[in-house]
Amino acid sequence: MSADARTDFLAGMAAASTQRVRVARQREGDTQIYARARAARFAPKLVVAPTGFDLIAEFKPRSPSAGTLVHGERADPAAAAAAAAAYSEAGALAVSVLTEPASFGGSLAHLKSAARVSAVPVLRKDFLVDPYQVMEARAAGAGGVLLMVRLVDDPVFDALRAAADELGLFALLEAFDRVDLARIAASLLRLPAREPVLVGVNSRDLSTLAVDSTRLRDLVTSIPAGTLRVAESGLATAGDAAAVARVGYRLALVGTALMRASDPAAQIRELLRAGRAAAGAGAGAGT
Repeated sequence: MSADARTDFLAGMAAASTQRVRVARQREGDTQIYARARAARFAPKLVVAPTGFDLIAEFKPRSPSAGTLVHGERADPAAAAAAAAAYSEAGALAVSVLTEPASFGGSLAHLKSAARVSAVPVLRKDFLVDPYQVMEARAAGAGGVLLMVRLVDDPVFDALRAAADELGLFALLEAFDRVDLARIAASLLRLPAREPVLVGVNSRDLSTLAVDSTRLRDLVTSIPAGTLRVAESGLATAGDAAAVARVGYRLALVGTALMRASDPAAQIRELLRAGRAAAGAGAGAGT
């Protein structure tokens, strides 16, 4: 996939997301979804210890890079609930749920089902382009949202962040390079956050779908100060968790490896042990 194809991929995802918002607004207007979001059941807050290492554990039925991860009836919302319960019980800080339908097989029904049973906050992971979708997330029980800065312009990014803050949602702000991180830093200056802000570096190359783990090391010092550093994509083993903890990441987001694991809870505990041991050995390396 060329650079142009990468741009087309993101433009396609943004266009599809915009169309989903258009359809949703025809069913339920902004006033109605806002009222539901404000009246939504309590979502657990993100509770991060001052030191250490934590995990955001992800549920996704499929992905463009890994293909189908959930088969048959296991793809229904009950599967998301079962995963969320197991992930939170094993010690995950938060549960990420894909809601993008075309490439990832997700839905708001998965999110809602997971949020009902999770003891930790549930993150809506999607290609969000409109504050309406932040309201949808909160109405479905989410405690956080992922916002990809590369997908939207600065005014929309600020509007998404403001909607999350107003509704009490933490935000995971996703970046792929230093330009993205600079835009996130500028947004945080324009609009200081009240809720926790996590900044994630995604090590997946959108032009090839390959993982470039050197990106995590190279960009960690460019993450804005005062935010929680999150390593994303391609993390599967205890060694991976230890490696990112050593260079200063406070959290890791792990999805495909858990979806493929025969015992996801055991894998979560193993990743946490390794990451926390490495973070303890290099205390003070990261935020």
